[in-house]
Amino acid sequence: MLKKTFLSRTFILSGVIAFAIINSSCEKTETISTQPYDDGVFVINAGNFFDNNGSLSMIARNSQTVSFDIFLKENNRSLSGGITDYSEVDQKGIILVDNSTDGKDAIEIVDAHTFKSIASIKGEVDNPRKIIKAAANKAYITCWDTFNADYSYKMGFVAVLDLTTNKIIKKIPVDKGAESIIVIGSNAFVGNVGSQKNIKVIDTQKDEVVSSIEVGENPSDFVLDASNKIWMIAANEIVLFNPLTKTIDTKFKAGMNEKKSPSNLCISKDKKALFFNYNFYDATDGYKLKGEINTIDISTGASKVFINRTFTSVAFDSESNQIYTSLIPSYKQAGYIFRFQNSGVLIDSVKTEIAPSGFYFK
Repeated sequence: MLKKTFLSRTFILSGVIAFAIINSSCEKTETISTQPYDDGVFVINAGNFFDNNGSLSMIARNSQTVSFDIFLKENNRSLSGGITDYSEVDQKGIILVDNSTDGKDAIEIVDAHTFKSIASIKGEVDNPRKIIKAAANKAYITCWDTFNADYSYKMGFVAVLDLTTNKIIKKIPVDKGAESIIVIGSNAFVGNVGSQKNIKVIDTQKDEVVSSIEVGENPSDFVLDASNKIWMIAANEIVLFNPLTKTIDTKFKAGMNEKKSPSNLCISKDKKALFFNYNFYDATDGYKLKGEINTIDISTGASKVFINRTFTSVAFDSESNQIYTSLIPSYKQAGYIFRFQNSGVLIDSVKTEIAPSGFYFK
């Protein structure tokens, strides 16, 4: 029995052609020794949702060398679902697996250096979305929960993962469509894509929601600037939120085209510029994804087209000072990664696996 259909802007399926947008995680981890997976760029390949064939591959920064389906390679079994996120917390890699059948979503935990399996958690989460470190040996995982019969969102939750026992120890109720999450000090800020206007603030010591703040519809795609303030997308605007005062400092228009929506917000290495996809699905042309990558100068708020090509996702690698983008031809064939200099000049392209949708920079 099929579990759900993605109707959010994160996953939109239309026949064979589909596109997936998933924010990237740019958190670095400490390298203990030279291992196969200690340096490089992980590609989160969502796979075809109904084929449950998502995977993780790794690209070398200084070459076009790609290691395909590294979980299968190291563990002799597949992940059996679409992959929505990958991140690392305290030397452990955490993979979120979204299976098309009810009750089969999973969290896979691996050794971050060897990618050997440590634990599998099944039946504890529904529609897992994003991972972040909440404290020592503790991770937060945002979840949409299952859908209602009409495919509308139920209330979401944040699953608390104890990495000493590798178990979910609590579920914190938040808004519908729980998605982006960022931690500053002892507070976690949770956004959503469920047509809600608030972000929830969680006390990471108590694992409880302590406040709810209105910032604009669908607050998501959180990134931190040099002042530890949060940039986000809300109601088709780029919003700067001050986590200390719990207020909005400023808002920028993403652009002037009402058909297009910003997504995949990321920030440059020098923290002076924002980059994002500015795309739309063209109803007059078979709902093909069209658009470009835009940039905003943080000091002036001026927005302009940065790369005049359509991509599914965009992320900034601070290690190499390069821009990574992905392109999904369809959910039935391999996708591609394109790397650009921070000036916008194309470096190269690399073939990867089905539906490359996000990155983890290690």
